[in-house]
Amino acid sequence: MRSGPIIVVEDDIDDKEIFDAALQELQSTNKIIWFNNCDDAWDYLKKTTDSPFIIFSDVNLPKKSGLEFKKQIDEDNQLRKKSIPFVFYSTSVNQDTVNEAYTKMTVQGFFQKSNRFEEMKQTIKLILDYWRVCRHPNVI
Repeated sequence: MRSGPIIVVEDDIDDKEIFDAALQELQSTNKIIWFNNCDDAWDYLKKTTDSPFIIFSDVNLPKKSGLEFKKQIDEDNQLRKKSIPFVFYSTSVNQDTVNEAYTKMTVQGFFQKSNRFEEMKQTIKLILDYWRVCRHPNVI
């Protein structure tokens, strides 16, 4: 089981509180590190010695979009080598954005936020469970 922190990039305080409540109910033992913009998340990723478990990012964020953030990560050799799973978790999902995420960067998932708490919690559980058992460069 991977014990690194879960990184969440989310600027909506209501979504943050709901996400946090879902993680609490799921009894996640991973530390959660929140950022409300991509620049602060970038600074953390560049400086930390932690091996983050996963990054959840909204698409629509202030200053820099989640898409721009993921492209920035993909272009950085140091961060690419860390192979941190990265999923988009966003309210706004359209086909062009999903296509861009999968064809122009190395995104590992794109999920739409549910307005129902139980459905949201189950989606988060599914994502976390998958990455806990998945084999990739950080766990081999």
